[in-house]
Amino acid sequence: MRNILVTGGAGFIGSHVVERLVDDGYAVTIIDDLNDFYAPELKIANLAEIGRAEAIRLYKVDICDFKRVSEIVGATRPEAVLHLAARAGVRPSLEQPLLYERVNVHGTTVLLEACRQFAVPRLVFASSSSVYGQTNKIPFREDDSAARPISPYAATKLAGENICYTYSHLY
Repeated sequence: MRNILVTGGAGFIGSHVVERLVDDGYAVTIIDDLNDFYAPELKIANLAEIGRAEAIRLYKVDICDFKRVSEIVGATRPEAVLHLAARAGVRPSLEQPLLYERVNVHGTTVLLEACRQFAVPRLVFASSSSVYGQTNKIPFREDDSAARPISPYAATKLAGENICYTYSHLY
């Protein structure tokens, strides 16, 4: 059975992705801290509805915990990582910019370093349209280098894109 690691896999989008991966025959390892941005009970319910629980391993771990993240990546040796874990929301990022920087930038770097350490061949990073910020160019284009984020959330997602690009280039 093929193995995929999904960070943030208990959230709304993550649990739907996990459900599809399980339906497609993947074993899925989830790293999710089950924080209270959304009710943790809803996240657990999301996963309970998937079925085939033997195909899912959930680790309640903070993505910023390098030791634990590395242990999980090393123990599971995923063939790919789908990185959905993040602090979401523009408005809350205005009130807690340090939390957003820690989770969205440091947490992404922790995950990338664990993947580098254990030679995980691919990682998919979920960014946000917020990275485009104030622009008159619509529709947004991924190759537009004039991204001007206007919130801490957007800036941290753009920083995540850039650190992912750097790791991809180097490793």
